[in-house]
Amino acid sequence: MAQAITLSSALNDLSTARTRGYRDSNEIVRKGLFVLEQKNGLQQLGDNVWDFLEQLAIAALDIGQLDLADDCIHRLDEQFPKSMRVEKLRGMRIEAQDLGLALQFYEQALEKDEANVDLWKRLISVLRQQNKIERCIAELDSFLDTFYSDIEGWLELADIYASQNLYTRSQQALSHVLLLAPQNPFHALRFAETAYSANDVPLALRYFLRTIELTTDDESGASSVGVARRAWFGVRLCTKHLLSNPGAVSESNTPPMKKENLESLDILAAERLTAAYSSTQAKTSVPGRTEVLKWLSS
Repeated sequence: MAQAITLSSALNDLSTARTRGYRDSNEIVRKGLFVLEQKNGLQQLGDNVWDFLEQLAIAALDIGQLDLADDCIHRLDEQFPKSMRVEKLRGMRIEAQDLGLALQFYEQALEKDEANVDLWKRLISVLRQQNKIERCIAELDSFLDTFYSDIEGWLELADIYASQNLYTRSQQALSHVLLLAPQNPFHALRFAETAYSANDVPLALRYFLRTIELTTDDESGASSVGVARRAWFGVRLCTKHLLSNPGAVSESNTPPMKKENLESLDILAAERLTAAYSSTQAKTSVPGRTEVLKWLSS
């Protein structure tokens, strides 16, 4: 049963979602509709009313409430008739029904404003949805030549390459992410896992350890615990592989680790993971716990 909503709680929750980038579209639409239905709901928003309508339009598109999205976009268009943010919403509205028309729409819009980041990203998204991978990559390359510091763009490029099993190219894209955000453990973990998929196990081990190093002083709470645990799994996989294949080649020319160091790391990874999966909480809440502990003891 859904908790009763008040106008103040709905406005506060929607504001928090906008500030933190939450995208629980069903909840945003539920609370957004409640605000619209209140007599003075929009007036309570003040200057934030336009951000609210944009937020609600995107959420409505996410869950297929096209009439609600149309209403929000219409209100925004009346207030900002030449806004590129409204133009982006129009494009997303077209995407909901026809990707081909949406592609044409973005192409025409970019002819007027060729450096518009949001419209360019939407065009790239449509190309990927249409599985036009070669052109999608070409557009992303061009986009990143123009906006090198756009981390989302590099992550998207890495993901596209990985989806095509081009893991070395995915690594190359992620290396730019590491340059732009060297202290982010999530990016280091992703690089490590991609290197492992590319069969560069020495490089993967190096970045699994780097991930653990970054999470040691991380203050993000539970999320960092999960990242560290996943990294320790990676360390164990790497040490097992390298101890069984001492002549493993590293395409990145990452120096091999001494056997005694690999053995120590293997033991340490097993200890850390065993402790994590032997906790009181893990005993009752982690599926596959018995199988994991059996693997760790091998």
